[in-house]
Amino acid sequence: MAARTLTYSPAYTLVPTYECFNRCTYCNFRKEPLQDEWLTLDSAQQRLKTAQHQGIIEVLILSGEVHPRSHRRQAWLQHIYDLCSLALELGFLPHTNAGPLNFAEMQQLKQVNVSMGLMLEQLTPKLLTTVHRHAPSKDPSLRLQQLTWAGELQIPFTTGLLLGIGETEADWEASLTAIAAVHQRYHHIQEVILQPHQPGSSQSIPGPACHLEPLVKAVTLARQILPKSISLQIPPNLTTLSGAIACIEAGATDLGGLVPKDEVNPDYHHFPLTQLTQALDNQGWCLRPRLPIYPHHDHWLPLPLRNQVAHWRSKLN
Repeated sequence: MAARTLTYSPAYTLVPTYECFNRCTYCNFRKEPLQDEWLTLDSAQQRLKTAQHQGIIEVLILSGEVHPRSHRRQAWLQHIYDLCSLALELGFLPHTNAGPLNFAEMQQLKQVNVSMGLMLEQLTPKLLTTVHRHAPSKDPSLRLQQLTWAGELQIPFTTGLLLGIGETEADWEASLTAIAAVHQRYHHIQEVILQPHQPGSSQSIPGPACHLEPLVKAVTLARQILPKSISLQIPPNLTTLSGAIACIEAGATDLGGLVPKDEVNPDYHHFPLTQLTQALDNQGWCLRPRLPIYPHHDHWLPLPLRNQVAHWRSKLN
């Protein structure tokens, strides 16, 4: 019997800045505005040159958020653009997740990204009175709007749910149904991440862990609601090896970016690739690298990016 295929992205994360005007209670990532030195292009170049020898394909530009009305917002966006351009120059494929962006900002970053992303987290507004009460950009309508704009701009997109932050199973269903509906209009959602909350050492208010049973239940529900063309992604470092396999058997098809450091969950390290590959092989799964853009979206890219993607596809085939 042939092995079943599971995918992952060989990735490296660049953080332009950890500063963020949101204060989500579960965050282990942010620093206060003006309390963080932005990553310089020289430092980014040094890191990426090292990554050239590590089998990396995707460069994830993952940033804290500068307030939309800040006088530094344009400089922040330009810095993200410049980091993406640098990654392209060095042969990588950039994917940016920098919080909610306006239409013009997304249009600008489309020129230097093969895909982009934003977690929907949960569509229910009740979290604005709890874990998101000091996080204005976690307004569900803002995040859903970005999914729509991404479709209008033909940006291959990743979104997802954060599980275990006070939502209900009915909230999962509502959020997944909304993702499916916007995808039905534009066919641009590549992946939906199902990310279980795990407590970290830097969060302001300790929260309970999302255990395996609800995670598997969410995977099963997502596979029922979302089109088959959308990959279901689970972060293996936020569960156990056996837990990851249970999620895969329930319908997960992708392990996301396997990075040297999970910047969002720094207390949870990824399993070594050899260990992960062996454990999956024992269960009849073949783990294969992929690009941060799926083949059916290649034609949406500007020509220079399309040529770079074609180069990587030829290397993986």
